[in-house]
Amino acid sequence: MLCTNLPFWRTVWDGVGGWGNGSLLFLLSLPVFVTLWIYVLLSLLAWGRWTKAILAGVLLVSAAASYFMHSYGIVIDSNMLDNLVQTDSAEATELLSWRLAAWMLVLGGLPVLLLSRVRVRQRSWKRELALKLASIFVALACLGGIAMSQYQPFASLVRNHREIRLMLVPSNLVGALNGYLREKLHKPHPLVVVGADAHRLLPAGAAAKPKLTILVVGETARAENYGLNGYARDTNPELTKENVISFTNVSSCGTATAISVPCMFLDVGRANYNDSLSEGREGLLDVLQRSGVAVQWRDNNSGCKKACDRVPSVDVSHLNDSTVCQAGECHDMALLSGLQDYLDTVDRDAVVVLHLKGSHGPDYAKRYPAGFEKFSPVCDTNQLDQCASETIVNAYDNTLVYTDHVLAQTIELLKHNAARFDTAMLYMSDHGESLGEHGIYLHGLPYSMAPEQQKHIPMILWLSPGLQQHQRITASCLERQRDTPLSHDNLFHSMLGLMNVQTSAYRADHDIFAQCFSPNLASAAKPLPDKALD
Repeated sequence: MLCTNLPFWRTVWDGVGGWGNGSLLFLLSLPVFVTLWIYVLLSLLAWGRWTKAILAGVLLVSAAASYFMHSYGIVIDSNMLDNLVQTDSAEATELLSWRLAAWMLVLGGLPVLLLSRVRVRQRSWKRELALKLASIFVALACLGGIAMSQYQPFASLVRNHREIRLMLVPSNLVGALNGYLREKLHKPHPLVVVGADAHRLLPAGAAAKPKLTILVVGETARAENYGLNGYARDTNPELTKENVISFTNVSSCGTATAISVPCMFLDVGRANYNDSLSEGREGLLDVLQRSGVAVQWRDNNSGCKKACDRVPSVDVSHLNDSTVCQAGECHDMALLSGLQDYLDTVDRDAVVVLHLKGSHGPDYAKRYPAGFEKFSPVCDTNQLDQCASETIVNAYDNTLVYTDHVLAQTIELLKHNAARFDTAMLYMSDHGESLGEHGIYLHGLPYSMAPEQQKHIPMILWLSPGLQQHQRITASCLERQRDTPLSHDNLFHSMLGLMNVQTSAYRADHDIFAQCFSPNLASAAKPLPDKALD
């Protein structure tokens, strides 16, 4: 009630304004309320000879949860649990520290040691059930009495601080596990085919060059730190020399990779997305491949989260190349390693997806080579709450400078292939990042309560002169959309429009290119049969 819920009590204290707001009775009754609530919860979880083991597990997990909530300002829900499950070993290792070990020892290990010395009285199952039901009934009656007598301050606190229900340990852990298991254990549905009628529209008359688009999926980049968007620092020294369009008002589908990546590749939009769709519905890459576009996913992160399950993929995160990989960390330039060899084999329209490691925290200083440390000093530890704010921002901004370099080199690669392809690059981050604003670090807060820094993302477009000419794209038209509200919802339809793929799943009102080009398209290519796609 007390030791593992420091973030909860801090939020309560701030929410009611401390002692001086006529809330003395409420503040005195709330610890009793929380104790009774935890008692009811643990009474339902712990039974018979398993009591000690279950309570020990709850103590240890609660200690770990309290550490991350206290250190990074996060809350615990089913989505955060999903993020944890999908985190790879390298990302998980970055969260480990001696401070975490000490925290676990004091708030987990010592209580478990004390618990181990307590004698558990053995009762028959009938007697134990009767005593539990009686004690739970009394506890619930007391909870009801406290809630009724203090209804107004309770209702006001919860209404104004919705996150508080996700901060009370261990009930938030039980709720998160329940939500996660319900989602994962649902009866699987047959794969929903999207765009079964997908086919490419080919230029009429003389044959044009194939089209090559590199779609770069960023990681943890927030728009407000982009120099292209007006940030005071020059975090885009190379892209400013290219004819790129930076869209300034773009929102993510979620605040974590496990949600945003599958969501951005589907046609349903954020409002209709749920986790089951990531496994049970075809996405953008399936539709492109069905239409005859060559597709490849290249990953330097923790996987594509089901978005690339049915298309060719390459994992470069463990590449044996000392020029881009050191100390077990492959920097994002590894994604371009061997890409030219693949492009040399492509003779038709193609889309290549690059999934960056980007600015993934908390150890931002590992995300870029030493030569890209433009801003210093930097926070070079995963314990962000122990670093000065400016050192955290310095390290984070350096990751953006390196991403800028990777994007610029991607454009150079596309220019190098201009003789064979009409080329384009589109960059979108999966979500943003909190760097200590309001005591919050990293990302993953529920969307409704997440700060803008976790939802406002960069989106950058580059089009080759050849593609602009053959597609008759008006660059000034796209530039006029620079400040238009956009989101991940636009990606599916914009990519289909850019690649001239026609399907009933396409929505022109979600395509950023729809109003800006008038390609000379007359003949429709038939969808390739499934065997041809293999």
